[in-house]
Amino acid sequence: NKSLLRISFWFESRWDRQRKVVILKKTLEEFFDEQILEHSRVLKKTKETTQQSFIKIVRLCVDIIRNGNKIIFFGNGGSASDSQHLATELCVRFSENRKPISAISLNTDTSVLTAIGNDLGFNHIFSRQIEALGKPNDLVVAISTSGKSKNIIEGLKKSREMQLKTVCFTGSNIENIIAYSDEVISVPAKNTSRIQEMHILLGQMLCNAIESELNLAKFVETEKS
Repeated sequence: NKSLLRISFWFESRWDRQRKVVILKKTLEEFFDEQILEHSRVLKKTKETTQQSFIKIVRLCVDIIRNGNKIIFFGNGGSASDSQHLATELCVRFSENRKPISAISLNTDTSVLTAIGNDLGFNHIFSRQIEALGKPNDLVVAISTSGKSKNIIEGLKKSREMQLKTVCFTGSNIENIIAYSDEVISVPAKNTSRIQEMHILLGQMLCNAIESELNLAKFVETEKS
């Protein structure tokens, strides 16, 4: 009868789907190897495509600091953590004790962030702070894996309006930020994890390069083995 056939088909289909899930699920060993290989591929492509942009950004940062201006970092989520991390590396130290380098993160003041979010809207949490703290020829470093966050774009727009220099660290999508950025580090990837890994690598390299070019510290020694 048709009812029995439908029930039988449902059980067979459900069992088949479950069986496929079991068959297709990768092992932890496979997952580990796959992620490391993808990281290596993205690292190779990043090395091939971002060197000149990196060098230009280092020189821009050095000129900004030598002229008595500051570097302002901002981002959302994991990029907010990177923003705070990199500002700290410059303000405190990276490779060795030295004079501080003027840098701040717009992600640290919860009172300001929540007041702006509540009163003006989340899209303005960075632009409002830039309006309050930014000076002409300061440098903003916006960090966005997607390249399309509205509050990042608003921050870059406000910076341009106020004659700040603008840099953006992003992934492969640059169409929304390119018009507002003097320089862009575009990681050739779509996987958020891989983009973030390249951002913090390049960000720490940036910090060390800045302090070295300012003759405040040496390049970190590379491990030989």
